[in-house]
Amino acid sequence: MAEIEETIVHTGQHYDRNMSQVFFAELDIPAPTYDLGIGSGRHGSQTGRMLEEIEKVLLKEKPDWVLVYGDTNSTLAGALAAAKLNIPLAHVEAGLRSFNQHMPEEINRVLTDHVSSLLFAPTSSAMANLAREGIDHSGVLLVGDVMYDAALYYGDRASRQSRVLEQLNIRRGEYVLATVHRAENTDSEDRLRTILTGLGRVSLDLPVVFPIHPRTQGAMLKAEDCTALAKGIQFTEPVSYLDMAMLEKNARVIVTDSGGIQKEAFFFSVPCITLRDETEWKELIDMGWNRLAPPTNPANLASALKLALGETPRSTHNPYGDGHSAERIVRHLLEWGSHRVDPSSCIVPEPAVS
Repeated sequence: MAEIEETIVHTGQHYDRNMSQVFFAELDIPAPTYDLGIGSGRHGSQTGRMLEEIEKVLLKEKPDWVLVYGDTNSTLAGALAAAKLNIPLAHVEAGLRSFNQHMPEEINRVLTDHVSSLLFAPTSSAMANLAREGIDHSGVLLVGDVMYDAALYYGDRASRQSRVLEQLNIRRGEYVLATVHRAENTDSEDRLRTILTGLGRVSLDLPVVFPIHPRTQGAMLKAEDCTALAKGIQFTEPVSYLDMAMLEKNARVIVTDSGGIQKEAFFFSVPCITLRDETEWKELIDMGWNRLAPPTNPANLASALKLALGETPRSTHNPYGDGHSAERIVRHLLEWGSHRVDPSSCIVPEPAVS
């Protein structure tokens, strides 16, 4: 868009090729202007290095706005760098709460919301969360979910371009897709064993396809007997965005601990089981598209899978908008302009989200 000059900063938090460069290529995202190459590390050191390097970029570029997404360490580092330099900050996917302070993502999203000038909330429940925390000024805007925009656009492209089903020799609607990467599951040998045991039992009846995250692979190699427990599971390297979309939209059931995949399962009308004690996407639980199955014992997972395989949710209500969230975000940024003022002193009409 001619009115906006975008400078992309890639921190390098995700540095594996299948979790980074391939996304730029497949999604037609321009190459980042700055590739900081931060890499992995403990939360404090990683976030600190990002903060230092992002600050250098902001001092050089002097942007009118800093736009951050989601709840990663990159999100928090960008938010803090902008706030300390008094640069207006906009947060996409604002207002999500799991209410679990042990989740690093929960800390990141709460802190980011509280230093943001514009907060783009994906759902009405996210709006309510912000209001409960006293963030209810006119800079809080209900726009819908940009992930739904992406699912609509790239889901069709995946159907045309991806050949992952043929490559893995699996058929539509006849496999379980699994992903595990959260520290609460990979750093606990008991939880990891429980997940693998449960998925191993499922694989006796349905193929289980498991694109394995580097963290999960490392944890399996360290833990005793995990490799033996996973014998019936079909592991793959991390897959590209389009291949993942193809796997998601054609699965019988998805088993995951990812926040984003819970939503993508719903976008593609696939039941989901979430391997966590709570979720920030509570509306999916209420609608019956998602079930929580904390991996405390294999029977929990087996029971949840049996229910998911035997029932089809009836709710067709979509709380995530109409597929035009990104357009709303751009429009609001243009309406607010480059004025370095307190956004709460302005009035922006709240968009309607179907």
